[in-house]
Amino acid sequence: HGLYFRDGKYRIDYILVYRKSNPQTEKREVFERNVMCVFPMDDIIFVKLHAPWEVLGKHAELMNVRMPFRRKIYYLHRRYKFLNRLKQLSRFQGWLPRKPMRLDKERMPDLEENDCYTAPFSQQRIHHFIIHNKDTFFNNATRSRIVHHILQRVKYEEGKNKIGLNRLLTNGSYEAAFPLHEGSYRSKNSIRTHGAENHRHLLYACWASWRAWYKYQPLDLVRRYFGEKIGLYFAWLGWYTGMLFPAAFIGLFVFLYGVATLNHCQVSKEVCQAREIIMCPICDKYCPFMRLSDSSMFYIYIKSTVFLEFWKRRRAVIAYDWDLIDWEEEEEEIRPQFEAKYSQKERMNPISGKPEPYQAFADKCSRIIVSASGIFFMICVVIAAVFGIVIYRVVTVSTFAAFKWALIRNNSQVATTGTAVCINFCIIMLLNLYEKVALFLTNLEQPRTESEWENSFTLKMFLFQFVNLNSSTFYIAFFLGRFTGHPGAYLRIINRWRLEECHPSGCLIDLCMQMGIIMVLKQTWNNFMELGYPLIQNWWTRRRLRQEYGSHRKARFPQWEKDYNLQPMNAYGLFDEYLEMILQFGFTTIFVAAFPLAPLLALLNNIIEIRLDAYKFISQWRRPLASRAKDIGIWYGILEGIGILSVITNAFVIAVTSDFIPRLVYAYKYGPCAGQGEAGQKCMVGYVNASLSVFLLLIDFFFFRYRDYRDPPHSPMRYGYTLQFWHVLAARLAFIIVFEHLVFCIKHLISYLIPDLPKDLRDRMRREKYLIQEMMYEAELERLQKERKERKKNGKSYHNEWP
Repeated sequence: HGLYFRDGKYRIDYILVYRKSNPQTEKREVFERNVMCVFPMDDIIFVKLHAPWEVLGKHAELMNVRMPFRRKIYYLHRRYKFLNRLKQLSRFQGWLPRKPMRLDKERMPDLEENDCYTAPFSQQRIHHFIIHNKDTFFNNATRSRIVHHILQRVKYEEGKNKIGLNRLLTNGSYEAAFPLHEGSYRSKNSIRTHGAENHRHLLYACWASWRAWYKYQPLDLVRRYFGEKIGLYFAWLGWYTGMLFPAAFIGLFVFLYGVATLNHCQVSKEVCQAREIIMCPICDKYCPFMRLSDSSMFYIYIKSTVFLEFWKRRRAVIAYDWDLIDWEEEEEEIRPQFEAKYSQKERMNPISGKPEPYQAFADKCSRIIVSASGIFFMICVVIAAVFGIVIYRVVTVSTFAAFKWALIRNNSQVATTGTAVCINFCIIMLLNLYEKVALFLTNLEQPRTESEWENSFTLKMFLFQFVNLNSSTFYIAFFLGRFTGHPGAYLRIINRWRLEECHPSGCLIDLCMQMGIIMVLKQTWNNFMELGYPLIQNWWTRRRLRQEYGSHRKARFPQWEKDYNLQPMNAYGLFDEYLEMILQFGFTTIFVAAFPLAPLLALLNNIIEIRLDAYKFISQWRRPLASRAKDIGIWYGILEGIGILSVITNAFVIAVTSDFIPRLVYAYKYGPCAGQGEAGQKCMVGYVNASLSVFLLLIDFFFFRYRDYRDPPHSPMRYGYTLQFWHVLAARLAFIIVFEHLVFCIKHLISYLIPDLPKDLRDRMRREKYLIQEMMYEAELERLQKERKERKKNGKSYHNEWP
């Protein structure tokens, strides 16, 4: 079998790969002085490692690995008793499918660690634990984690700090190191009739298969196979996707309501019927005067606080079920690069009490300042790219206005916006090369540990990607058409090109196009790269192997060779997966007031994303090392920051970008219902005319209109701001202040009202603690009584025995 040595008895727990031609021979020989078995294949050598029971037990105790020792005792909560009284609802269940989204429990294995109380493994109290078979007591993921823990503490060379597998992987002594997949993910036999051959096959059938797209995720099985860190990612992704359902429904309802009521809106009627109102051309040359009726075209805010607060509760439940409540990370090892740089200066570690390399405060500050300067420079490059897009829009609108095709000529501004968004997307993808700059700046900072390095790199990449993806959107939302001047006094770039204005119907249509096109293209490209790249790479590897060995020889490859020919997991772990979803979360919250369909697009993408990621982990990647984690790390803080930013941006979108505030001011102050306290459709009669100013073209003595609140040409203050402008400005500022303070108060209130731990979970934790103490006492008492009986049976007695 591909998971065992030739004798079929000892399981392969870990694989090390190197080439014969690699010169690091001495280090490997020292490293491989313990139990191993070597099988050559051309230039590539596979070192297969097996950890016997004694080694697993010893190091499991050192690592405080929690193992099952007694079945859980479930009791019925009063909430469920109340629900069981509503038996009259059961007659309606026959009309509906019986829980179609739930997994088939008959297919799921009995995961003993989920139904048992657990405790840190102890060889002295081994009789307390449920051990049916020593070979299967530690599951494969736990065995691999223990072996990796051992390898990280094995010396490869005489000298200080010449220790650990990661350093050998870094310097190229080994080409790869990975645990084995549990056989093939495909089978000739149907899983319905013959069952799953292994956990990998089961995960593929009930999780990674497209047939299971509507099913819940088997998170406990994912955690058992891949570890808690990857399990938490999929738990968070599933929770986030579930929270998008109400947001998508509300956004779709708002969009459909807007379309349905368009013909009944008084402002829309006035715009569409204003055939005599001539608007100012949108560019100097070729752009014709247009009627206001030609611009007849066609908001929601999802508070991220609820999502984050309920995720904390969900995470707490998962952490309890997966024994992560009391788990603490081990003291991290120092990065080899940090150690090599600062080995000459040492100080005592306050935790371990051992001397370690030390980085001076002045050196650390100077490196951080240089790194921050590099980040600022790269962000300026992105802003410069956005300015280039602005120049393109200014220059191109005249070109499209003089185009020979009538379709483009009559819709020159829409064509300009659409092509600008596509070019902006290409620039966004090109500037993704910032990853190398972020890598250089992070290494320049010389972080002490791997987690510090990961957090620093994550923050840099997020800042750049966020600015790169959203800078054009911020420009359209808050700057487009705000500083263009007015007819006769337009502001120009280098005294030549007139700054671009919004469409006569408003800037929201440009913002919607920007968000819609970028969101669809970005998600499509990400999904293609996530699945397409590994598929192409693995296809090319299979093709090369068929040419070298033939199809029959390839089919007989052992499991370690099949896994070696798969793609390794991303060097940054789950970074790309989290980054993609966090950026999408920003899109669905920051400008959702302008683009209510964003949650729906995100929901459709995430339904596909879950299965794509699952398929990638199961079939295209080598099995990653099972790692433990209590939460999603630095990403939670980034989510909170996005939630705060979304409050501010949506307040400005509603107050500045949309016509919400000008319409309210008109309804209550200047419209037919002024002073009556009403703001219905009848109160909006004449709004369009009141929102347009008049300009006199002296050459032809021709009057045309433009969007602004300015005095007419015959007034004493020609083209000065009217009183209505100042009323609208004051109302906008007041709305922003009130809206932000109100929402932040609600956010804090929600955070206070929603506890991090559900009450039933708190009760379960207290009950479990009590039961564990009782069980441990009973088990110890039972052992002592048994020993006492054996002593009496053998004729031996001791004084002062207990109990």
